[in-house]
Amino acid sequence: MTRKAPSRPVIPIRPTAGEVANAGDADDGVHFVSLYQKQPDIYPRAVKGWFARWRWTFVWLTQLLFYGLPWIGWNDRQAVLFDLGARRFYLFGLVLWPQDALLLAIALILAATGLFLVTALAGRLFCGFACPQTVYTSIFMWVETRVEGDHLARLRLDQAPLGPRKLGLKAAKHGLWLLFAGWTGITFVGYFTPIRELLPALAGWNVGPWEGFWVLFYALFTYLQAGFAREAVCQHMCPYSRFQGVMFDATTRTVSYDATRGEPRKGKGGGDCIDCGICVQVCPTGIDIRDGLQYPCINCGLCVDACDEVMTRVAKPLGLIRFASEQELAGMPRRGGRPRLAVYGGLIGVFVALGAWTATQRSLLLVDVLRDRGSLAREAADGRIENAYTLKLANLAEMPRDFEVEVSGLPGIELVGTRRFAGEAGSIRAVQVTVAAPADGGPSGARPITFQVRAADDPSTRVTEKSTFVLP
Repeated sequence: MTRKAPSRPVIPIRPTAGEVANAGDADDGVHFVSLYQKQPDIYPRAVKGWFARWRWTFVWLTQLLFYGLPWIGWNDRQAVLFDLGARRFYLFGLVLWPQDALLLAIALILAATGLFLVTALAGRLFCGFACPQTVYTSIFMWVETRVEGDHLARLRLDQAPLGPRKLGLKAAKHGLWLLFAGWTGITFVGYFTPIRELLPALAGWNVGPWEGFWVLFYALFTYLQAGFAREAVCQHMCPYSRFQGVMFDATTRTVSYDATRGEPRKGKGGGDCIDCGICVQVCPTGIDIRDGLQYPCINCGLCVDACDEVMTRVAKPLGLIRFASEQELAGMPRRGGRPRLAVYGGLIGVFVALGAWTATQRSLLLVDVLRDRGSLAREAADGRIENAYTLKLANLAEMPRDFEVEVSGLPGIELVGTRRFAGEAGSIRAVQVTVAAPADGGPSGARPITFQVRAADDPSTRVTEKSTFVLP
């Protein structure tokens, strides 16, 4: 039995010379690419323009936040500190404890939903302007340009034989990269260990194993990702580039080439595209936007700046490459409503409201009542029955507070001894209390009672916890 020949042409992974020649002669737009051969290095060309300025604006904003936040003080502590040992997160005046995990979950959901909304509206703007991979790659490439020169100079340098000049330039570049990566690693760890304590400890190498490991790991990670991996992360490693297409529709505005206006290219009929290739030269991922939307495209808009500059020089209208939707390129009228955006916007509104309600409802006092199981009940000298309890008082406020304890639930029940306890700022204190009740206060057995704990300086800060009282 013979197998039926496939109806579609099959592109071989490694074509023969004859196949490559035939493909070129046919000019049918088919590109033969080996998936196993090493792809050539990319030397992006520098470009000036509106999108390039916005990219560097986001580079400055993100890095000022990242490197600056650990140095801001707040109430004799670091303003932003994730103290894993003490199990609390400090965000300026907000202190989050493990009990506030819901707020963290809401924040993550809001970040993801906001990213989906932006993607559905205008494509991968986050990837092109604010993604850490994009930001640090831009910084490392800026250093590379200042040391080795523009894209052609870097290309010639890499192709040149090894010599003193090449060694010196490469050593200077990598030295600056390592310094920047090292400071990045220190700053990263400074969010978990107070940076003003971390720096002196690092100077004397008097840090714990985890601090030392993460400084070295994050520094090396930054050095490799931004210095060597670069566009490979966007092309092969980033999972977002793989599923971002499901968020697109015909109204999503992405970086697009207007083929109707640009084709056929100059020399083949007189389209506006002069086939200069500068849009490819400036692309940080090395794609040709004229081939259509591709997953490695990060929507950085640099090809838009490059094409607009060329169009200005040849006296052609701008926007041959621009942010446009499929509907716009096809000349179709824009639809009025977009249900996807409405859904994303609605979810953001719901979770913002939920987060605000959760934040307003969170108490700065947590109480846990543990009854002494070793001694269920004992008779006091005055004939009353006593039960022992351990109260765990968690003061989540950033100031010391006194707490008053009351008990109710049985006739004549009361606390024996001290009823007022001090709680240090951001601390959990375990206190021993004794509760007494008349022997005839009710039927024998475990009777429900209620502990009420309130802040002495703020009666509205009140917590009620239930427990049991054993009568013999």
